Amino acid sequence: MHSDPALPLDGITVVSVEQAVAAPLATRTLADLGARVIKVERADGGDFAREYDHVVHGTGAHFVWLNRGKESLAVDLKTAEGRDAVRRLVARADVFVQNLAPGAAARLGFGAAELRADRPELVAADLSGYGTGGPREQRKAYDMLVQAEAGLIGITGTPDTPVKTGIPTSDIASGMYCAQAVLAALLRRWRTGQGATVEVSMLEATVEWMGYAMYSQMYSGRQPARMGLSHASIAPYDAYPTKDGQMLIGVQNDSGWRTLVTSVLEAPQLADDPRFTTNVRRVEHRAECDAAVAAETARWSTVELDERLANAGIPAAQVKQVADVVADPQLRARDRWRRIGTEHATVDALLPPVTFADVEARMGDVPAFGAHTRALLEEAGVDAEDLLRRGIAAEPR
Repeated sequence: MHSDPALPLDGITVVSVEQAVAAPLATRTLADLGARVIKVERADGGDFAREYDHVVHGTGAHFVWLNRGKESLAVDLKTAEGRDAVRRLVARADVFVQNLAPGAAARLGFGAAELRADRPELVAADLSGYGTGGPREQRKAYDMLVQAEAGLIGITGTPDTPVKTGIPTSDIASGMYCAQAVLAALLRRWRTGQGATVEVSMLEATVEWMGYAMYSQMYSGRQPARMGLSHASIAPYDAYPTKDGQMLIGVQNDSGWRTLVTSVLEAPQLADDPRFTTNVRRVEHRAECDAAVAAETARWSTVELDERLANAGIPAAQVKQVADVVADPQLRARDRWRRIGTEHATVDALLPPVTFADVEARMGDVPAFGAHTRALLEEAGVDAEDLLRRGIAAEPR
């Protein structure tokens, strides 16, 4: 008889001194995969993200997104007793993650070198804005600021207006690279017995995501243009009007162009127009190409055009609002929503995008502030009642 399949990280314990987005996303990824994650929060209010807003039945949207499946330990790391309690938990953990201000973890006795001196098998991950060393090491590193420093804002928006992305891209990039690095380090430890010291920089994660734009700049000497919904190297590639809205259409090769104008738009005269026969020519004549496509797309409703494009295999999409995504039939058909608990209510949460065929992600509850403080202090072998009474630790009121 076979036992139920295990999640990949069952049996792994993570202690994380974390706040905001980047490190909490990394550790939530590990929790979803089965790790036990102990989230260390400030005793005087906890993770700042708890108070960004209260839109999810009294709990912050960021916090619900990033902290399911964790245990909350609220303790004052400025006290010797608080630090001792956390050190005791780290001494039994497999992974330690932190994203405090530069140098703060080391000053508190939680630097990777100090922790791994006693336990070389520990995986210690430091996540920061700009990395150790360099002129910006000590700078504040909020997501928007890093997007600016990485050049992302410089290529995002319209020709007239640069904008940041609508989601915290730098936080997400660094959080995902941090989780990836921890998994790699654990795999190596399984082979060698040795842990790892890992550093992840929000700046470097975001610059990596700049990808082709960075190489284009380096080897052409030209700043990539802000193109709005368009694309610097492809045409037609933009939003085009319909009778009642608009459709995004992206044609990446010449056969696709011919299919678009003949089968979908029923404008065969455009197929052999010398201005539009190749992608290079269409880019050179982008304004005329866009105008010609727009004149034809405006003949159909959005629903009609969407169906015609899909049937012809032309890459296209409607511009959806977030409410449309929440109700998206694709997500519903694939059964991607689950119910999880929060401090005040049960809410919907999306399964992580990685699906294992034999076992489902662990969709744990979002912890109330200090919900596990007493139990974790007792597990650490310290006097929980004393630390709670003295305000060194905190639990839900």
